[in-house]
Amino acid sequence: MINNTLSSYSVSTSSIASDRAATENKQRTIRELESTLTSSPSLPISLSASKTWLVFATAVFLVTVPVFIEAPLVRSQPIACVAITGFWVWLSFNLMTRPQTYLWGDLLFGFSWSWLAGAIYWGWLRWEPLWHLPIESIGLPLAFWCLAKNWGKVGNWFYLGSLLGTALTDVYFYLVNLMPYWRQIMRVEPEAAIPVLKHALIQVDTPWGMAWAIILALVLLTIGLLPLGRKQRHWYAFSGAVLSTILVDSLFFLAAVIA
Repeated sequence: MINNTLSSYSVSTSSIASDRAATENKQRTIRELESTLTSSPSLPISLSASKTWLVFATAVFLVTVPVFIEAPLVRSQPIACVAITGFWVWLSFNLMTRPQTYLWGDLLFGFSWSWLAGAIYWGWLRWEPLWHLPIESIGLPLAFWCLAKNWGKVGNWFYLGSLLGTALTDVYFYLVNLMPYWRQIMRVEPEAAIPVLKHALIQVDTPWGMAWAIILALVLLTIGLLPLGRKQRHWYAFSGAVLSTILVDSLFFLAAVIA
């Protein structure tokens, strides 16, 4: 009886030891695999760098969308443009529910505030430039609150970069006294806006106008390029939004010259 008990105990102990050894071997294999992956960072770093620059490119694209798509649409369908904001917010949260698409949902969340501000301003208040910056700042309190909670950094920094670019563009309009032309253009049909644009270009093509254009362009370049050295996605979103302001302003200037 005692021998049978000892034999059973010996078998049980041997089985436990075997299971423990197998578990330790599995854990060792996992650690070795993780070590191999982290010691060969070329592929992960390459993929991460590509995605970071994709964030930058997407930020540039999202800044141009309200200018070249929303602005014409909102003149005829302002309520629909405001309602589309709800779709952007829903889509952003839906993307953020999955780790693979969280980044793009985050970025789209910041874009939704730019879209909403553009829909409100260009839909009902576009003839008064003094309302432009206050309306564009509509999402500023929420952006600061989210950043204080360390949530949605990519999207909120994109929104701040877009807002900064807008602010500096408006500053240029104030300094060069282009606000009267803004009011005139917004109150007339597109065909009648060409003579107004010509007079506005005369105002820009002066030593004062050119000097301030160069100064503010350098400010935008400096603010937009410096964060790129930090290699973080939310800074790339911010830089993309800031630098795209130069692109958009240049395209508007070119369009005015061609007109």
